[in-house]
Amino acid sequence: MSERRECPFCRSPLLDSPPRGGALEGGAPRAEHLDPELLLLVLANNPWWRPEAGLCAPCATGFAAAFAEARAHHPGFARGGVPILPTPVRLRAPESHAGRGITIAFLDSGFYAHPDLVKPSDRILRYVDVNAPRARRADLERPDESSWHGMMTSVVACGNGWLSRGLYRGLASEARLVLVKVGSARRIKHDDIRRGLEWVVRNRRRYGIRIVNVSCGGDYEASYLEDSLSQAAEAASRAGLLVVAAAGNLGNKPGHPVLPPASAPSVLTVGGLDDKNRLAFFHHDMYHSSYGPTVDGLQKPEVIAPGIWVAAPILPGTPTAEQAALLARLAAATDAELRTVVEQGRGIDPDLDAAAQLEPSMVRQLAAAKIRDNNVISGAYKHVDGTSFAAPIVSSLAAQILAVNPALAPREVKGLLVRTARRLPDVEVDRQGWGVVDARLALDRARQEREST
Repeated sequence: MSERRECPFCRSPLLDSPPRGGALEGGAPRAEHLDPELLLLVLANNPWWRPEAGLCAPCATGFAAAFAEARAHHPGFARGGVPILPTPVRLRAPESHAGRGITIAFLDSGFYAHPDLVKPSDRILRYVDVNAPRARRADLERPDESSWHGMMTSVVACGNGWLSRGLYRGLASEARLVLVKVGSARRIKHDDIRRGLEWVVRNRRRYGIRIVNVSCGGDYEASYLEDSLSQAAEAASRAGLLVVAAAGNLGNKPGHPVLPPASAPSVLTVGGLDDKNRLAFFHHDMYHSSYGPTVDGLQKPEVIAPGIWVAAPILPGTPTAEQAALLARLAAATDAELRTVVEQGRGIDPDLDAAAQLEPSMVRQLAAAKIRDNNVISGAYKHVDGTSFAAPIVSSLAAQILAVNPALAPREVKGLLVRTARRLPDVEVDRQGWGVVDARLALDRARQEREST
């Protein structure tokens, strides 16, 4: 009788038996039959793994796909030259059904028409500001301090990676967007989020909106039975919208409160996962997300998704963008070119200006420190953290699900994501809900349900 084992990465069962064509029954490839470069990738991401423990076929395929994807876009990936893994790679999400035909509405402090959303074709259907009735689409061409957050959340979900040759794209890279500004970088008011939700409900049919992403929270805890913002979220769900909300980042605070609309019953509330920017399942940890029970005794969040090490765009036309571009040029320059690059960028970064006459090794050390301290990935992207970014990842996965099975109701999409999530071991249920979203399994189930009807 064969011994029953589990894949060290996803915990699916492995069944050992005599090798057939380099694999084990149950889909467990022998480590010695893996491509040597792939084997090194697995070990680099998971130094705790023993090759003799094996891994299941889907995990082997996932690692191979991750390696091929990143190397195709960045040849230096195999040498560790790409520091942040793309979201689709980390979630092992299929490239098919990238949200085509689905519209997601985003409620946030402000937005920008980033190239990842508007090139080669503009997928932004409408922009509205609940506090400025005269706001126009052209306003998205002028970046300001309030543009940052909503630009990042919308691109994390729906960006096509235009500025990274397709590498840093969202799961819903073909979805359409409606952008609803409900505040500013300085303040988002409880009641303005409500007004934004109500606008989406009124205009849902006009723009074909199926999902609402809310990466902002209200001002205070409140029972959904009395709170107008929570009631607006419930009304949106009844109107046929899946409302996805960030749990908040107060997990280390007393009471770790979950604020409306994330505390409303029908809302799919998303907490943060810290996957260490590695391809694995074990050894993952929690981000400091807010969690319940809520004031109404509800379990929140329901699911978690990457909430740190998330690639997001840098706002073009800002000093941050100029500095990131300069740092990227320095990282790519030869020793002989370093001084010229610093001189060409004079005035952008005082520390680099002062280092122009230093030895190349010292300039490189300074540039590397600035890249690390400013979370710079390239001249166009940085890595960010917060449940504000975990929520749009789940919204983009929901768009994939609806692209596979458009007949699903909001509660059915929410239930599917909950049922297919995988709990982290050794993390209390209150903090993670039903666990980490599983993109591949969720999409398989959506497809099965479509074919069975």
